[in-house]
Amino acid sequence: MNVLTFDIEDWYNCDFISEDFAWDKHECRIYEGVRRLLGELDRRELKGTFFCLGWLAEKHPLIIKEIADRGHQIGCHSYQHELSFRFTPEQFREDTLKAKLLIENVIGKEVSLFRAPGFSITERNIWAIDSLVEMGFRYDCSIFPAVHDYGGMPNYGKAEPTIIKTSQGNRIKEFPINIHHIVGKNIVFSGGGFFRFFPYWLIKHWGKQTDYMMTYFHPRDFDTGQPVMKNLPLIRQFKSYVGIKGAFEKWQRLLSDFKFVNVEEADEMIDWNKQRVINL
Repeated sequence: MNVLTFDIEDWYNCDFISEDFAWDKHECRIYEGVRRLLGELDRRELKGTFFCLGWLAEKHPLIIKEIADRGHQIGCHSYQHELSFRFTPEQFREDTLKAKLLIENVIGKEVSLFRAPGFSITERNIWAIDSLVEMGFRYDCSIFPAVHDYGGMPNYGKAEPTIIKTSQGNRIKEFPINIHHIVGKNIVFSGGGFFRFFPYWLIKHWGKQTDYMMTYFHPRDFDTGQPVMKNLPLIRQFKSYVGIKGAFEKWQRLLSDFKFVNVEEADEMIDWNKQRVINL
């Protein structure tokens, strides 16, 4: 099962450092970037899941509506791309519910999927799962089942779709990022900077070895003309811009070599009565 997802945010959203949310001052490149993706998916008759920022639904609703109108599944990616564990439970609920309602108002249907920016639902803020269920979300794609810059959840176990059950008794279907194990290391290869960094022959090799691949891409992953955020630490700058040249052609090869479904289609393929339940 190979799942095709996108995080819809603009080029300046790689900045988790400054907490500068005055985004109107930046050049808007989201229309060009998203339409390039949509055109390729249309050509291949593929449908993906697009996790969108509430801020974009508020400021640029036409591009969110265009994604939905072309038949793609829409999820929520927070309002303004803040890492979830930086919030209190009250702040998280306020930010997420605001985004959910804004997106639903644009597309005219319920939004039931969530992905936290930076895969930032971790063992220290698992309360976020309870909050998501209470807001009406049925699916989450926020878990990074290994050590990560922003914490991760290494105790998740095998990287596969599961049902998470919280201590409050809430349940949600979880589609985590997939991990490849090599020489005692946990490697991510199927999205973002990881996808841009590794050579395609290796990505294809690892992809053929797994029965579950969760991809995630951003319009900026393929935008060779985007401005560079000068204030990022060196390691973050490397991760944000490595391999952009040639990344779109690499992505096209991935779409040709693997069969993809969106989260909705993946959900229908799974017998959830046989899936693992994780108690957190």
